[in-house]
Order: sequence, then structure tokens, then C-alpha cells
Amino acid sequence: MIGTENSRRALLSAAFACLLLSSCAVGPDYKRPAVEVPGAFKENSDWKVAEPGDSLSRGKWWEVFGDRELNALMEQVDINNQNLKIAEARYRQAQALTQSSRSSFFPSISASASDTRSRSGSGRSVISNGLSSSGGGVNTNYNASASLSWELDIWGRIRRQVESNNSAEQASAADLAAARLSAQADLANNYFQLRVNDAQQQLLNDTVTAYAKSLELTKNRYAVGVAGRVDVAQAETQLKSAQASALDLGVQRAQLEHAIALLVGKVPSNFSLPVMNWSSTPPRLPVALPSTLLERRPDIAAAERRAAAANAQIGVAQAAYYPSLSFSGNTGYASSSIEKWLTAPNRFWSLGPSLALTLLDFGKRGAAKDQATASYDQSVATYRQAVLAGFQDVEDNLAALRILEAEAVIQDDAVRAARESVTLTLNQYKAGTISYLNVVSVQTAQLSNERAAMSVLGRRLAAAVGLIRALGGGWEGGEKVAAK
Repeated sequence: MIGTENSRRALLSAAFACLLLSSCAVGPDYKRPAVEVPGAFKENSDWKVAEPGDSLSRGKWWEVFGDRELNALMEQVDINNQNLKIAEARYRQAQALTQSSRSSFFPSISASASDTRSRSGSGRSVISNGLSSSGGGVNTNYNASASLSWELDIWGRIRRQVESNNSAEQASAADLAAARLSAQADLANNYFQLRVNDAQQQLLNDTVTAYAKSLELTKNRYAVGVAGRVDVAQAETQLKSAQASALDLGVQRAQLEHAIALLVGKVPSNFSLPVMNWSSTPPRLPVALPSTLLERRPDIAAAERRAAAANAQIGVAQAAYYPSLSFSGNTGYASSSIEKWLTAPNRFWSLGPSLALTLLDFGKRGAAKDQATASYDQSVATYRQAVLAGFQDVEDNLAALRILEAEAVIQDDAVRAARESVTLTLNQYKAGTISYLNVVSVQTAQLSNERAAMSVLGRRLAAAVGLIRALGGGWEGGEKVAAK
């Protein structure tokens, strides 16, 4: 008898295993949405295409700028940046959700034990767990049981859900990489703006010193009667204007310093960057082929993985049209006497499969599938838009670097000419051949050109950072996240 029962159980288990192995997953299999990818970037004619082993580091990309202070600040981003901690926590949530969905492949087993005392009215018969007793008294029931439930994934609903959650997990990993790249790029931009601000501050300080000497010279000439009062007024106006501009730069520097403190996870009041002698030249960066942009940029990879997750949800919704097959069992002991509780006569058990099918739901399942399909179409459009935006980012920064490089050459020539003009004009003024108004004019032009040259340098550095960011920075997980 026992052998027969064991044989039946083995036969049932084998049958269910065969059903599980031969089952298929309903719903469309995922294919990466097609996008138009150009053969080369429009602005790539003056740029070297990236090759294996190129000079752009895929890890610490900021090191191409050769700034030790920037390198030290970047090390703090992964440690202290709170936005990264938020993205990392979301990634761990996605991992847990994937693991939770995978557990549905296996049976769920539970156990319970109870000691129940009850009383019913007189004249009633109480039946509990197979035990019968007459009413009117206090009854005690001891129960210990174990149960098993297992839904067989015949139509692939669980597999599609796992597929969806796994793709969402990969998208979350790409989101983390995108958040890291964004924080690093913002830090680099703010740092370079601060250093350009410091350079302009030094320029204005030197200018104030020069204007003060010019004012002193003009006062001396006015005292001996070789200059008019108007020259003194013009020199004073020029000096005060330069002093005001020098003070105004302090506002921007303080704000940039506070922004950097936030990015490295520091309280602004406890963070400062001292002024230092600084110079930088934008590095010459290799450019990836357009096709590699789809794998290098974490935001594009995230959008593509979300399309895969949405596609799997169509299969989840479609599986609701098919019957669900589950297997359940229950066994244990029940007795009104604790002495005879765990004995064979008090044992109970149940075992068997169950099949469930929704016959009529007035369009609920159809609406769920339509919703999943619409969500997939939305994610595909989002992915394609992310690809287009990625191409635009690269083209924008390539154009900016090309044009600003040419502008920097001309602006440097303008600075040299302005400096020479100031020297010649001051000599003429000292000789008494021109008025101080001419000096003011050329000195103003020199200051304007000096500041413009520094502004162009800052914009070139920002464009270099923008290009690295547009190309995906140093993200090393693209090949793992992008669909094969």
C-alpha cells in the first residue's frame, strides 16, 4: 500500500515536471527596437575616431585633464554623493524584486501548530480537523500541519515576469551609471568654472592695481597743470568700475564652491577650495563611432532595457487568457488529546492538482494586454528619442569644440593686440599728445578681450566635458546591459 502511494506521487511529480519542461512562454519575444544610426558624426571630420586602447580612459575619464585637485574631488563622489546613494538603493530594490519573482518558480512550503480551546452551545455537534465532539462543554484541539503549494509555469507567465524584472534591474544599473556620470560631469564643469572665475579674479585684481597707478599718474599730472580734471574723473570711474567687477565675481565663486560641496557630499560651510595658480588646455579627445553610442551611454541602455521589460509584460498579460495549473498538498496531525496527538490515527493529509480558468471578465484581460502593449510602444519611443538626443549631444559638443578652438586662436591674437595698444597709448598720454579718454578706451578693450579669452577657455573645457558625457564617459557596464 505504501509502495503504491509512493509510486503515485512519483508519477505525478514526473508528469508535472514534463509539463513544466515542455511549456512555452506566451507573448512576443523581445527584439531591440530599430533606430536609424548614421555611419559617422557630421562634425567628425576633424576628430579621430576612437579605437581599442584609445587615450580616453573608460574608467577615470577626468584624468585626461591632468588636474590633481579635480582627481581628488572625483574620488569623493562615489563615497559621499547622496544622489548616487539614492540610485544605488533603487538598484538594490530592483535586484530584490528580480530575486522575489524568481522564487515563484519553486514551491512554497509552510508549517503551523496550534492549541485551541473552544466552547459551543448545548445540543450542537462540533467538527474540527476531522474531530467530532458534542456541544455544551469546553473542547481542546491540538493541530500541527505542513502545506505545500506550487503554481506550474505552463504558459510562461512567471518566466515573462522574471524577464521583465531582470530587464528592469539592468535598467536600474544603467540609471546608477548615468547618475554617477552626471555627478562627475557636473563636478568637472563646476570645478573648471570656479578655476576660470579665479583666473578672472586675478586679472581684475591686476587691473585694479594698474588702474590705481594710472589714477595716481593722472592726479600728479593734474597737480602740475598738464591734465584736466576730467582726466582724473575718468581714471576714478575706471578704477571703481574694475573694483566693482572684482567684487561681483565673489558671488559666483561662492555659489560654485557650494555646488561642488553638494556634489562631494559635504556641508558647504565646512568645505572650501583655495585659490591656486591654474592653467589648463582642453585635451584632444577621440570620438566613438555612432553605433557604439547605443552601448556606451547608460541613459540609452536604460531606455532600451525598459523597452525589454515592457515587452515581457505583454506576455504576462497574455498568460491571463490561459488556465493556471497549481499543485497543493497538506499533511499533519490533529487530536483532542495531547498524549495521542502525534500518532498515526490522528494524521490527516490531502494532495492534488487544481486547474483554474477565468471564463468571463467583461474585457478586463483584454484591457490589461492593451495597456501593456501601449506601455511597450511608449518605451520604444522613449528609447528612440534617447538615441536621437544622444546623437545631438555629441554633434553639439563636437561643433562647440571645433568652433571654440578657432575662436580661441583669434581671441588670443586680439589680447596680444590690445596689450600692445595699451602700451603705446599710455606712452602717448605720458608725452601729452592725447587725452586720458584714449587710455580709458584701450584699457577697457584690453580688459574685455582678456576676460573673453578666459571665457572661451571655460567654454572649451565645458564642451570637452560635455563630449565625454555625451559619449558615455567611463561607464564600463554597457556591454552587459545592452541587449544582444
